[in-house]
Amino acid sequence: MSVAVRVIPCLDVDNGRVVKGVNFENLRDAGDPVELAARYDADGADELTFLDVSASKDGRGTMLDVVRRTADQVFIPLTVGGGVRSEDDVDQLLRAGADKVSVNTSAIHRPELLRELSGRFGAQCIVLSVDARRVPDGGTPQPSGFEVTTHGGTQSAGLDAVEWARKGEELGVGEILLNSMDGDGTRDGFDLELISLVRAAVTIPVIASGGAGKAADFPPAVEAGADAVLAASIFHFGDVAISEVKDAMAADGIEVRQ
Repeated sequence: MSVAVRVIPCLDVDNGRVVKGVNFENLRDAGDPVELAARYDADGADELTFLDVSASKDGRGTMLDVVRRTADQVFIPLTVGGGVRSEDDVDQLLRAGADKVSVNTSAIHRPELLRELSGRFGAQCIVLSVDARRVPDGGTPQPSGFEVTTHGGTQSAGLDAVEWARKGEELGVGEILLNSMDGDGTRDGFDLELISLVRAAVTIPVIASGGAGKAADFPPAVEAGADAVLAASIFHFGDVAISEVKDAMAADGIEVRQ
């Protein structure tokens, strides 16, 4: 029995507001996160992802409040990430109403954190977020041609992106959130090569992110191996409706949740 492909709006939250830019620059306000979350719930989103892009100590308190208020109104699964460094951070977010927590930079610095988190909270609660880009000219070559980045895709972590995803599965995470940093905000389509390489390396679900510009961009991402598809600006600014994405995938023979 096949599993329906999930459509996931992503809300980048900065000091309590949703923002969106291109390659994490020139951010502009996209609205109140709780209001947007409620709209997406009503519009048929399967899950929501919140990323705390400020992720400071003050940002964490703001984010906990956003999560609490969203969980009170929205009844689809909610993943929260950004600045998660410890078991206590995960515990606070889950208690505030998150269903899953996404971990990124802290796991690069100390991979064993992923094993500790999945051991305590369960694999189903822990998502490894991989910010990947093609190795630039002059960069350190990687076997897959893709490297892991930090700081909004601006700095290399010196890791092969596909191998890091495989390592995440080995350490117990339940999903890979695969962010194409080359595609972020460009609306040029998902990075199908990146998706297919990671799909071949792991058996856990892969969420494709980065580059969606129109409804027709989504079916190829699924065909490349994505179990879920995530987008931000095209939903926030009303360019594409969630129903259009699901219709495009269904027309391509992909099972979706109606």
